[in-house]
Amino acid sequence: MRTVSVCLLMLSSVTTLLAGDSPSSSEPFDIVIVNGHIIDGTGSPWYSGEVGIRAGRIAAIGNLEGAPRKQTIDAKGNVVAPGFIDMLGQSEMTMLVDPRLPSKIYQGITTEITGEGGSAAPLNPTIIAADRAGYDHLKIHPDWTTFREYFARLERQGMGINLASYVGATSVRRMVLGDGDVQPTAAQLSEMQSLVRQAMQDGAVGLSTALQYAPAPYAKTDELVALASEAAKYGGIYATHMRSEGDSVLDAIDEAARIGREAHIPVEIWHLKAAGKANWGRMPQLVDHINAARASGVDISADTYAYTAWFNTFSAFIPPWAHDGGDAKLIERLQDKTVRARIRKEMLSPGGNWDNEWQEIPGPEAIQIAVVQNPELIPLQGKRLSEVAEMWKEDPIDALCDLLIRDKAFTEVAVFGMSEPDVTLALKQPWVSIDNDSQGTSPDGPLGKEHPHPRAYGTFPRILRKYVREDHVLTLEDAIRKFTALPAQRMRLTDRGVLKLGMWADVVIFDPSTIGDLATFEQPNRLSQGMQYVLVDGVPVIAQGKMTNALPGKVLRGQGYVAH
Repeated sequence: MRTVSVCLLMLSSVTTLLAGDSPSSSEPFDIVIVNGHIIDGTGSPWYSGEVGIRAGRIAAIGNLEGAPRKQTIDAKGNVVAPGFIDMLGQSEMTMLVDPRLPSKIYQGITTEITGEGGSAAPLNPTIIAADRAGYDHLKIHPDWTTFREYFARLERQGMGINLASYVGATSVRRMVLGDGDVQPTAAQLSEMQSLVRQAMQDGAVGLSTALQYAPAPYAKTDELVALASEAAKYGGIYATHMRSEGDSVLDAIDEAARIGREAHIPVEIWHLKAAGKANWGRMPQLVDHINAARASGVDISADTYAYTAWFNTFSAFIPPWAHDGGDAKLIERLQDKTVRARIRKEMLSPGGNWDNEWQEIPGPEAIQIAVVQNPELIPLQGKRLSEVAEMWKEDPIDALCDLLIRDKAFTEVAVFGMSEPDVTLALKQPWVSIDNDSQGTSPDGPLGKEHPHPRAYGTFPRILRKYVREDHVLTLEDAIRKFTALPAQRMRLTDRGVLKLGMWADVVIFDPSTIGDLATFEQPNRLSQGMQYVLVDGVPVIAQGKMTNALPGKVLRGQGYVAH
C-alpha cells in the first residue's frame, strides 16, 4: 500500500511539473494565451489548452485559469502554433537596413537561416571593394570581417526575428583565391579550411554552396568535401544550391550526396526544383533519387518555396567562364563584340557543361526584371525582358547583356521556369521543409523601392491558403510541421520549433480561414494578411494584427560556437 502511495505521489509531482506549477510558479506569467487551438508542430492534431510564457520561454501548457499573469492574449478559437522557420532567408544585409523585417513577421517567420554560398562573413578589403555596388545599394558600411564581429553588430542594433547563418564556400574561396577560375594548392585549401573552422567557432551553423553563381562553379567536388568535413567537426550542416537544377539535376543530387557521405555531414538541398521546360515532369525522378540516397544512409533533405518562378542574379544567364575575375571582367567581356558573340552562341546552344538558363525558359517574356541598383533603370523593375528588348529596339540577348553592363551586373530577376505539378509533388514530400529564399523587406522606406519576387512577402501564408485551404494538398497540421519541427530538427534547434515546456516562446496565432498572401508578381510589396499575433522569444512583434516595432530576436549560433 505504501509503495502505491509513493508512486501516486511521484506521478502527481511529474504532472505538476508538466503543468508548470513548480515552486517558482508563484511568479506571474508574462503572457498567457487562452482559447486557442494548439497545433504543436509535431504533425499531431490540434488540442485545446492555455500557454503560459515566462522569461521568453514556454513555462506551462494546460489549464491555467486563475494563474497570475501580466497579460492575457485571447486566441478566440484560432490556431496557436510555433513560429515559422525560414530555411533560406537572405536577410543578412537588409536586417541592417530595417531590423523589424515586416515581410517576414507578417508571414509568421520568427527564425531565419541564411548565407547562400556567399555569406555576411568572412570579408576582406578586396571582397568589399568588388561588392561595393551591393553595399552602396543598401547604404551599408561593412565594419566587420568575421562572423563574431557581424553577429555582435546585429546584437547591438536589435533584431525583429532570430537569425542563424552558414559560412558560404564562395566567401571562403574568394578570401583565398579571389574571383578567378583557379584551383587551390594544398596550402591554400588548408587556409580555406581554417576560415571554415573560425566561422564555425564564431557561431556559423554549417557550410553552404551556391554552385550556379561564379566563382562557385570553379570549385571541384573534392574542395567542397574538404570544407564540409571541417564544418562537420563542429556539428554543422551542408546546404546547397546545387550545381544544376535543370538537365543535370540528377548528377547534382549525386554530388550533394557524395559530399554528405564523404564529409560525414547532413545535407540540405535548397529550393528543390526541376528547372526548365525540358525538365517539367521530372520531379518524380528527383524524389526517387533522393529517397534512394536516404535509403543508402545519406542524411539528405530539401526545402521549397512553392512558386513556379525562381529568382536570381541576371548574370547567371551568362556562361561561367565569362565571370572569371569577377563582375568588372564580366562587363569588359560583354562590351567586346567578339566575346559577346561567343556568349550568345553558347546561350543558344543546347547541352554544354553549365546550367544554361536561356535554354530553360520558354522565351524572354519569362524573365521579369526585379531589382536594379542604377537609378536610371528603376523604371524597368517589374517589366519582362521581352518588353525591355522592344523598348530598346534590341534582340533579347543583346538587351540582357546591355542591361548587365548598365547595372554593373547587379540586376536580379524572376524567372518563370517550373511546372505546378512538379512544385506540388516536391512540397508533399515528408522530408521537404519551407524556404522563403528572399531577403526580409518592407513596403515602406528604401527597401520598398525594389520589386522583389512575391515570395518575399507571401511564401508561408500562400502555402496555408493555396495548398492547405484551397487545394487540400497538405493538412494544416502537416504544413505547420514543415514550417516548424521539421526545419528545427534539421538545423539542430533543440529548443525551438515545437510548443513544449521549456522551449523558447516563438509563437504565432492566426485564423486558418483567412490567412493568406496578397503579394503578386505585378504588385509584390504587399504584406500577408491574417497573423494576429507573432511572438519572438516571448515578445510580441505583431499584436492584434499590427507591428509593435519590438526587436527581441537573437543570433542563433551553431554547436561549434566557442565563447571568447
